[in-house]
Amino acid sequence: MKVLFVCMGNICRSPTAEGVLRHRLAETADHLDVVVDSAGTHGYHAGHPPDSRAVAAAASRGVDLSGIRSRLVVVDDFHTFDLVLAMDRDNLSHLESLCPEERRSCLGLFMHYARDAAVQEVPDPYYGGLNGFEKVLDLVEQAADGLISELESRLIAGREA
Repeated sequence: MKVLFVCMGNICRSPTAEGVLRHRLAETADHLDVVVDSAGTHGYHAGHPPDSRAVAAAASRGVDLSGIRSRLVVVDDFHTFDLVLAMDRDNLSHLESLCPEERRSCLGLFMHYARDAAVQEVPDPYYGGLNGFEKVLDLVEQAADGLISELESRLIAGREA
């Protein structure tokens, strides 16, 4: 299974989601074979590391974002990844405009996987304070746990088929 997280600049939300999912998989589901990456719908920060506030907030929860570098989503990503998960509807709409029709089923909102989440989108913390990055982490952790449960279910269903 290959999962790509997407936000606008790929320096706050999507690298946080990438790091959190990798961390959670290593902690709770290392038997799942999952490749995780992130990208942005805009190339403003291509090649740059995540925002220092995102790095610090993630590190406070034991999640390492240091090896991640921003990149632009490309059409080949829709053929490479099984799931392309946007952080919000604006980025999902942008992805839909790029995605080949036959691969539309791979698209979705990441928060779809969060159980009991009161929101459907991960808000962009870029112009806010540190609390915004903590809120992003809270939401991303919920959605990552739900996604892992979904992947577990798919694995079990595959074994039973």
